[in-house]
Amino acid sequence: MLTDFDISCPYCGEVFNTLIDMSPLVDASTSEDYTYIEDCQVCCQPILFTPVINPNGTLQKVITRQENE
Repeated sequence: MLTDFDISCPYCGEVFNTLIDMSPLVDASTSEDYTYIEDCQVCCQPILFTPVINPNGTLQKVITRQENE
């Protein structure tokens, strides 16, 4: 399941819209963290994405971090 979401790049600070893949969270039987890497659409630096969903299965927020954090 893909969802549009506006994120802020932790490197350059630019805000851009991206598709967040929530299928591993919705299909998971556990509440383990799900993190993946996607490059910034502006500065091309690798961003770690950690989507957080509500108990009802909707996207609440996306935590973004630099790859070296």
